[in-house]
Amino acid sequence: MSPRPVARTVVLSPHYDDAALSLAGLLPDLPGPVDVVTVHGGAPAPDAPVSWWDAQCGFSSAAEAHRERRAEDAASCALLGVGQTVLDHPDGPYAPEGATLHHLEALLRELPPGTLVLAPLGTNQPDHEAVRRLAVDVLAEQGAPPPWVYADLPYTGHLPEWGTPEADQALTRDPDYGTAYQGLLTTHQLTVQHTLTLDDARWAAKRAAVLRHGSQLAPLAADHGNFLARTGPLRTETIWSLESRPAGQEPPAPRPAPGTGLEAPAC
Repeated sequence: MSPRPVARTVVLSPHYDDAALSLAGLLPDLPGPVDVVTVHGGAPAPDAPVSWWDAQCGFSSAAEAHRERRAEDAASCALLGVGQTVLDHPDGPYAPEGATLHHLEALLRELPPGTLVLAPLGTNQPDHEAVRRLAVDVLAEQGAPPPWVYADLPYTGHLPEWGTPEADQALTRDPDYGTAYQGLLTTHQLTVQHTLTLDDARWAAKRAAVLRHGSQLAPLAADHGNFLARTGPLRTETIWSLESRPAGQEPPAPRPAPGTGLEAPAC
């Protein structure tokens, strides 16, 4: 089999299911070939006890969880027509104390010029935000354009205004789902590059890719309700481009929420 061409788009997926959950519908619109890079894809130590999350997923050992989740990801990536790259950082519960994302840093420094990098926004997920921060910093050091960032689903998708034209403004003020967005606004200007509420064909393709990560579905449902509902938080996907904010320029002030009595008068 001939080698896969060098990727023009690299999607940084903190865990094995994040790219499918967040971007399966928009992946065909990105410059190809596309590679999904799972950052926390490394094997746990042989004597590591199974984590709470993996036990909730039904796994009996850390090794079983790693083996099966990697296979699930391979099946999902094949279905989506993207490459699978796995970095040797164990997931949080299995990572050695003080571990850094040095494999991710090396990968970012070795990317060919012109590669488009997508990183997670980091909504309510510190490990997602760490991936995004490292990508922003390393690409800036390299003199490369900043990464685009994508909404982490289902997390960002729980914003009440998600899937409406008011979503971006809502993120600037929402205390539950907007803090990562608000923090990024202090250093960068964000511009929507892609936003899509999936039609039935794309939704069916996304659902099929997400279902390949079957071990994760029951615990995700426990945390996020019926997140796979046709009109649920996965249905709308958004990608922003970043531009560094000039020194001294203040981020835009958030608009008051509707109904507070503080809105500007209608013209």
